[in-house]
Amino acid sequence: MSDLMPAWEIADGIRARRFSALEVLDAALARIERTNPALNAFIAVYPEAAREQAAAVDAAIARGEDPGPLAGVPIGIKDLEPVKGMLFTEGSRVYEGRIADRDGVSVSRLKAAGAVVVGKTNTPEFGYKGFTENRLWGPTRNPWDPTKTPGGSSGGSAAAVAAGMVPLSSGSDGGGSIRIPASLTGCYGIKPAAGRIPRAQEHAPAWGVFSTPGPLARTVRDAARYLDATAGPHPNDLDALDSTGHGFEAAVLATPPRLKRIAYSPDLGYAVVDPEVVNVTRAAAAALAGALGAELVEAGPGFPDPMEWWLSIAASGDTRMVDAMTPEERSRLEPGFARFAEVGREITAVQIAESLEWRHQVNRMMTEFFEQYDLLLTPATATTAFIAEGPPPQEIAGRTVGPSGFIPFTYPFNFTGHPAASMPAGLSASGLPIGLQAVAPRYADAFLLQVSAVFEAARPWGYPG
Repeated sequence: MSDLMPAWEIADGIRARRFSALEVLDAALARIERTNPALNAFIAVYPEAAREQAAAVDAAIARGEDPGPLAGVPIGIKDLEPVKGMLFTEGSRVYEGRIADRDGVSVSRLKAAGAVVVGKTNTPEFGYKGFTENRLWGPTRNPWDPTKTPGGSSGGSAAAVAAGMVPLSSGSDGGGSIRIPASLTGCYGIKPAAGRIPRAQEHAPAWGVFSTPGPLARTVRDAARYLDATAGPHPNDLDALDSTGHGFEAAVLATPPRLKRIAYSPDLGYAVVDPEVVNVTRAAAAALAGALGAELVEAGPGFPDPMEWWLSIAASGDTRMVDAMTPEERSRLEPGFARFAEVGREITAVQIAESLEWRHQVNRMMTEFFEQYDLLLTPATATTAFIAEGPPPQEIAGRTVGPSGFIPFTYPFNFTGHPAASMPAGLSASGLPIGLQAVAPRYADAFLLQVSAVFEAARPWGYPG
């Protein structure tokens, strides 16, 4: 058994009795013990609980039963989703020491598919920023260079996957929180279409329809299998999509599509981007277009920067969450998160309505754009990884940028809900990963995975170490 097998190969090998779930788990726990202290990807690991799960998988196979498509695959769960009996701090001192009394919907579906949850991965407080650092657990570090950040807010999950601690981990993406760390750590991350995987927790999502669960994975096929296990409606999600008839892994294994025209935009018309990032992603876009037999055209959808409208909805959701806290809880918030939540206090109902109107119009622009192009490609982030403790760069390519200046490509597609993925495009001259973002038409998750698999085959990616 290889230490770094893809998740699908682990599951299929366990189901075929080539090795056991306990053997796989022990190898993963050894890698975590060896690697995690330097990276702080996992904030808590639960060997005994994981061994119980793995033993149950092995027992099911001994009885002639199929434990599921993720049989015995060790996974990490981002600490924004509850796992029964495990810490559920959401990266905040407000919930220091809290233990979840139930599984989240995605977790329950992953367990039902045979996955073995080994622990919780780090995230910034309530997932509010694009790099992973908080006052409760400290910063997570990038496996390619531990002085750098893995991005965020699913940075713990991305670091764990890129470092080979686990082959698959959960994330969530409300403004880029899967694609940003996938880009900065050189792994594969997909934000499915809004509603594809249900958001059915106890309270309404603070960022409304923007935040979408999804995987960080070492291979595209692993991500597809994760979606097959977790997608589908839930009665507690008002916006969940019906996934009946979608076979995401089957799509990855099917004959790849032949496309006509692919668009590549280096800046979406408003972003400031490191020239090295543009050069690497432009070359990667050309390679993907060639592999798909498509013409590559430099073009963008033409919408203005939607940050103001995205922020009005996201920040006001966090304001509501803060207002539901006790004064003592609010006193434990990080100043950065408190400032972000305060933005929402000044936003009026009319501004929210205006933002929703712009969301409607930007989506219409995207619909028209996809009538001309099969796919949109952009850089995933405007820079490579920066210092683990932050802050993000205040200058890019000699120009001053704001706190979100390094992530101008991700939040627009949370705003519209289109499926989008980050694929490893290559390395910078200093050896840091650079991601290529692919955005597909609305609901075309299976198509996006197919395209990603074509790119993976044409430009195989590797991992540090």
